[in-house]
Amino acid sequence: MIEIKNKQIVIDGKPMLIMCGEIHYYRLERKDWQDRIDKLKDAGCNAVATYVPWLCHEPIEGQIDLDGHTRPELDLGGFIDLCEENGLYFFVRPGPFIMAEMKNEGIPYWVYEKHPEIIPVGWDGNDATTPTIDYLAPGFLAETKKWYQAIMGVVAPRLHTNKGNIIGVQLDNEIGMLSWVSNCPDLTENVIEDFAGWLVEKYDSSTLATRYPFDLTDPEVRVASFRSPSEEYAAELLRDLGHYMRNRFARYVAVLRDYAEEYGVKDIPFIVNIHGTGGGRGLTYPIGISQLYESYTQDEGYLSGSDIYFGDLDVATFQDLYLINGFMDAVHNPDQPLTSVEFNCGDGNFGETYGGRYDVSAADFKTRMCVAQGNRLINYYLFTGGYNYHIDEARGDGNGRIASTGERHGFAAPVNPEGKLNYTFPRMARSIKTMMAVSDKLASMDEERDAVSFAFIPDYYMTEYRYPSSTKMKEIIDNITMHRGAGAWEIMARAILLASYRFGSVDIQNKELDPKTTPSIIIPSARYMDRGVQKKLVTYLQNGGGILLYGEVPTFDMEGKPFQALADALNVTPGEVKFNKHGHHMSLTADGWAAPRPEIRTYFTQSFEIGENVDAIMRVTETEDVCGFDVKVGKGRAIVLATAYRCDLELFQKALENLGAKPGLTHDCEYHGIFSTSVSAGDERFIHLLNLDGFDKDIHLSHNGAALLEGRRLTLQSKDGVMLPVNVTYHEVKIVYSTAEIMQVAKDAFEFRLTQNADTISLETERNVLESDDYVLEKHGVKTIVTSKKHAKVDDKLVVRFA
Repeated sequence: MIEIKNKQIVIDGKPMLIMCGEIHYYRLERKDWQDRIDKLKDAGCNAVATYVPWLCHEPIEGQIDLDGHTRPELDLGGFIDLCEENGLYFFVRPGPFIMAEMKNEGIPYWVYEKHPEIIPVGWDGNDATTPTIDYLAPGFLAETKKWYQAIMGVVAPRLHTNKGNIIGVQLDNEIGMLSWVSNCPDLTENVIEDFAGWLVEKYDSSTLATRYPFDLTDPEVRVASFRSPSEEYAAELLRDLGHYMRNRFARYVAVLRDYAEEYGVKDIPFIVNIHGTGGGRGLTYPIGISQLYESYTQDEGYLSGSDIYFGDLDVATFQDLYLINGFMDAVHNPDQPLTSVEFNCGDGNFGETYGGRYDVSAADFKTRMCVAQGNRLINYYLFTGGYNYHIDEARGDGNGRIASTGERHGFAAPVNPEGKLNYTFPRMARSIKTMMAVSDKLASMDEERDAVSFAFIPDYYMTEYRYPSSTKMKEIIDNITMHRGAGAWEIMARAILLASYRFGSVDIQNKELDPKTTPSIIIPSARYMDRGVQKKLVTYLQNGGGILLYGEVPTFDMEGKPFQALADALNVTPGEVKFNKHGHHMSLTADGWAAPRPEIRTYFTQSFEIGENVDAIMRVTETEDVCGFDVKVGKGRAIVLATAYRCDLELFQKALENLGAKPGLTHDCEYHGIFSTSVSAGDERFIHLLNLDGFDKDIHLSHNGAALLEGRRLTLQSKDGVMLPVNVTYHEVKIVYSTAEIMQVAKDAFEFRLTQNADTISLETERNVLESDDYVLEKHGVKTIVTSKKHAKVDDKLVVRFA
C-alpha cells in the first residue's frame, strides 16, 4: 500500500525517501540495461524512472510494440522487471507528451495528421510557434485513451499494490509549458467555445456583458474577439484566460487519471510535474506552479514534482531553490509532500562546448537543500545518456532520428551514452548515499521554521498569455514582473537566508491567514493586487499579524482598476512612483530605527503622505519624500520599503525582529555565504549546512541562543555541505552530536564521513565502544567522546565499532 499523508510518502506503513535515476531504456541497447542499472545502484539510488515515448512504441497507428518484437530495446515490461530483479522501485512517465527532446515531444506524427483540428492557433489567428496540442480536443483524447489502454496494460500488473515495483505514474509532462514559453495560448475553435462556456458559468449575464461587450454566442465573433482582443477588455481577458487555463489543465489531468484507473492503475500516486526554471535561475518557475496547482490539488492521490534546471548552487542562486520549494509547499494540500521529478545533474556540457560546466557541488548542494525542505522523492535527470535511433520512415527533417539532439543523447549526464562516468558522478553519489544512510529518519522529518513566511501570490505569476498588441496587458505584466521576482528574491530572500532565517511560504491568495500560525509575512508587492488579497491582509494586520512589504503598496486591483484598501489601512496616501533617468540619480536616506545608514543609490521609489502614528524609516535624498515607513495597524504591524534597496542583512533582520521574528539556528561567520537549516522529528535533529563559497569558513553554531556541539568550532570546507546529527539514535546508541556525517549504519558499526582536522563524535550508550587506532576514546559513564586521529582532507572515512 502506498499512502500520501503528513507530507510523507508511506509505503507499506513506512515513510520512504525515494532517490531515482532517469534511464531511457529505449535509448540503450538491451544488453546495456544491466550496466546502467548497476551504476545507478552504485550511486545509491533505490528507484529508476523513465519516460515512455508513444512516438517510438506506436510509430504507425495501431501497430504498438511494448514487448520489443520490432526493436529489443522497446520491451518496457522487460526493463521494469529487470529493475525489480535489482531491488529497485520504478516511476513510469507515459505521457502522452514527454518532451525529452523527442520529435513532436513524443507524440506520433500520425496523431497530428489524422486530427489537424487539434493543432493550436495563436494570437491573431497565427499558427502556434510550438508543437503543443489542444489537450481537451475530442480527437486527441480518443487517441490518448487508446495509448493509455495499451501502456497501462503493461503498468497495472507491475504496480506495487499488485506486488510489483511501480510506485508512481506521471500524467503527461510539463503541461502548458510550450504555450507559456512562446506566449501563444491554445486558441482553437474548440478551446474558445469551451472558454466561452466557462465564462457563462463564472459570471452572471450583466457582469459578462460589461466585461466582454460582444456576442459570446456567435462563434465567428467570439473567435475573432478572443484571438485579437480590444483594449476595452484586454485586462479582463488576461485574468480570465489565465484562470480558465488552470481549470482546463486540471480537467485534462483528471481525464488522464480516469483513463489510467479505468485500465487498472489505481491506489498509487499520480504525479504532475512543474516546469519553469530557465537561464540558470528559478525566477520564472512559479509560472508553472500558477498554471498547474489546481491540477494537483484537485483531489487526493496527486503529487507535484519540480523540474530543477539550474546548475551551480551558489550565493547568486541558492535562494531560488529555497523559494520555489517553499512556493510549491504553499499551495499544496496538507498531506502533499515535495518531490522533484526532473532534478538536473551531470556536468552541464549540453552543447558539448565545455563552456557550461558545473562544479561538483551542484547536484550535492541541491540534493541537500531539497531533502532539508521536505522533498521525499528526487529523480536525477538525466542519469545516463543513450542514443537516438533512426525512425523507420524518415520525415525529411534533417536527421531522421527519434529526437533532435543528434545520434548521442544525454552527453552531459553523470553516465554518458557509452557508459563512462563523468567527473560529477562521485560527489553526486556521495550525497545520495549520505541521504540514504539515514533515510528512515529523513523520510519523516520536517524542516524547523522561524516565525516568518514568504508570501506567494499565484496570480502574480499568471502572466504567460499577453496579447502582443495590448498596452494594458503590458503595463500590468511589466509592473508585476518587476516586483514579483528579481528585486525581492535578490534582496530580501537572499538577505534573510544569509541572516540564518529558516522560513516557509504561504499562499496569501487562496489560503486563510492566521497570525497564530503565520506570525509575520514577507510580501513582494506590485502596484496591482487582487481586492480580496488586499482585504485579507488588512484583516490579518488587524488581528495581530506582521508584514514586511517590499516593492509598491498596491493602488490598483489585478485588472487595473483603482483600489487601495491596504494603503488606506496603513494610513498612507500613495504618491508618485519615480524611476531614475539620465541626469537624475535618486539616493535613499535612512530614518527612524533604520538610521544611521550610508546613503545608497536606488532606481525607483514610491512616495507617500503619511498619517498619524506612521513613522518614516526611509526617505528620498534631497526631496525627503517618504518611501519607507513603519506603522501599527490594529493589533499588528507593517514595515514597508517601497523602493529598491541593497542586500542589507542587518536592516532586514532588524525589520523582522521588530515584527517578532528571530532566527533560531545561527552562526558567527562574518563572511556569510552559508546556508543553514535543520530538520527534526521529536528530539532527533539534523543540521544542514552549505558553504556556498570557494574558501573554508570557521564557525560556531547556536540554537535558540544555546551553543551547539558543546561550543566546538566547526570548519566548513569550501563548496562543501554537511548534515550533522543531533540526538539521533540507532541500535541503542544515541549520537548526541557529531562534526562528521553518518554514511552507513549497522548494528555493530557506524561509518562516518569526516569533515574536520580532528572530528568529534559524542555518543550516549550502555554498549561498549571498541577502541581503534583511528580514534581516541574518552568515556564518562554512558557518555563517550570519539575524537578522530584522521585529517578529513587526507582520509575522510571513519568507522566506529561497538561490542
